[in-house]
Parts: sequence; C-alpha cells; structure tokens
Amino acid sequence: MAEISKKNLEQLNLYSKKIITPILPAKVFYKAEEYHQNFYKTHSIKYNYYRYRSGRDQFLKKIWKGKKLNSINTKYSNYKKPTDKELRKTLSNLTYKVTQKNGTERAFTGMYWDNKLEGIYVDILSGEPLFSSTNKYKSGTGWPSFTMPIDEHFILKKEDKSLFYKRIEVRSKYADNHLGHVFTDGPPPTGLRYCINSIALNFIPKAEMEEKGYSKYLYLFK
Repeated sequence: MAEISKKNLEQLNLYSKKIITPILPAKVFYKAEEYHQNFYKTHSIKYNYYRYRSGRDQFLKKIWKGKKLNSINTKYSNYKKPTDKELRKTLSNLTYKVTQKNGTERAFTGMYWDNKLEGIYVDILSGEPLFSSTNKYKSGTGWPSFTMPIDEHFILKKEDKSLFYKRIEVRSKYADNHLGHVFTDGPPPTGLRYCINSIALNFIPKAEMEEKGYSKYLYLFK
C-alpha cells in the first residue's frame, strides 16, 4: 500500500525532486494506549489544535492546490454502475442479495474462504483492487479474512446497526458494493479482521495479474 502511494505521488509530479524515502517491512506493531484510540473524536478540540499547529493542512493546501486527486484512479473512478434492473438480470440471486442488499453468504460456502493461491481479490463489478493474498489469513470464521486492504482508497467504511449492535460495514468505493465488515480482533500488524463475502469478489491469480491490468500490484509478492 505504501509502495502504491509513493508511485502515485511520483506520477503526479508534485515535487521537483525524486521521492527517496525508503519503505521497509513492518516488524513489530505497538498499539497506542487506550487514551489515544480515536483521539480525533474523543478529544476533538485538542486534536484540531495539534493538527493546525503542525502546519499539516496548510502544507497540503499549498502542495495539492488545483490537483485532481483521482487522476491516478480514472480507470475506476469513471466506472458507471448498471441500474438495479440490469443488476437483477446479470447477477445471481445470492450475489445480488449480498452486494446490493447487504446480505451475507453462509460461512464455509464461499469459493475463496480457504483459497491459498497467490493473487489479488477485486470487486466483482468494477474490478477495483481490494485485497491481496499476502494479507489473507485463516480466521476460522468461514469467510475470507484479511488484515488490511491493498489500498484504503478503494474501501468505504460505514456504521452498521442492523443487528442491534454497532458494526463497521465495508464497501467498495466506486462500485458501492457491500463486501462485508471489519472487526478489531485480527492478528498483527493491524489487529484488524476484514471479514469479506467471497461472492462479492473476483480472484486474479498472480500469474494473470499483468495480463489483466494489475501489474502495478505485483510488488506485493516480492
């Protein structure tokens, strides 16, 4: 994900010199104290003061002024979703129920829950790159589980209270399909578990990624 961000910045030619910041694999993850969790929500006044005094927003405004931030993702940002009538005709009943009506496939029935092949998982409609086998792990839940997405840009998170308690729903950004939910009981380094419905995904094997236009993500397997 960091490599992608770095390459995207280089493509935008924002800086006069080449970005030379090294990106190293994470070794040990230390979770911040409880006081710092969701600090921007629980201590909004302090957070906004620190943020303003850091000069971060002023810097971003200066550097990104007039730039089209989605220019590096036009392949997906230009995606036009079919009408509901068209989706009902082209998707199976279960695929439609899960992706369009926030349904859930039964545990251990999806085609990817135990998939061990190398590759990436993309949105079933738009093809947005969502998850990688390098971040997939065996959670024992019966659904494909990942510690993180390939790129947060393609993920939307929404509060879901449909089961009388709060969960965080995960959706694809441009196709706006329901994918699953994210929980905080995952393994290091993120401590997250993206619990995703197989039927909302298409799997692109590593050997086919270049042919199908996903060569930029091959770095994940080096």
